[in-house]
Amino acid sequence: MKEEYDFTNAEQGKFYKPIEELDIPIYLDKDVRKFFFENMKVRDGSFSLNEIVNSLIN
Repeated sequence: MKEEYDFTNAEQGKFYKPIEELDIPIYLDKDVRKFFFENMKVRDGSFSLNEIVNSLIN
């Protein structure tokens, strides 16, 4: 590394992008995941596992 760096033409926050929504993974047990997938197949299958779990949490 250099002892000193020149930041006179630097632009602060040039590559910064705010996080609008934080996605936190939720891990389900194998049996629970299997239960949801089997019930989604019985119905029309228009729901995703993500939508179902989010509706249960809310």
